[in-house]
Amino acid sequence: MIKNYIANANFEDTGFSYTLSLISGKHKMVILYCLMEFEPVRFNELRRYLKTISDKTLSMNLKELEADDLIQRKEYPQIPPKVEYSLTNRGKSLMSVLDQLCIWGEQNRK
Repeated sequence: MIKNYIANANFEDTGFSYTLSLISGKHKMVILYCLMEFEPVRFNELRRYLKTISDKTLSMNLKELEADDLIQRKEYPQIPPKVEYSLTNRGKSLMSVLDQLCIWGEQNRK
């Protein structure tokens, strides 16, 4: 009986799968965490925070997070260019989940 439930289940239809699709990858959750702690944050600040990330990878991750409406990009019309990133309301609503991951990690760190 249980096998029928599993056989008919589709992981891709779950909210868990959708959430993972938004934050999957090596750097996205770290970017979101950084914005949660220090927003607004400029590109070079993010790069220093992440240490080993390339400009191209950081830029791609930021564009994906922006396209998913988790972060917003604010560009100031000045020279040299100034761009700041911050969380959208949708991104802020995800922070309680990331905060719980942090709490769990602190409590279970060996």
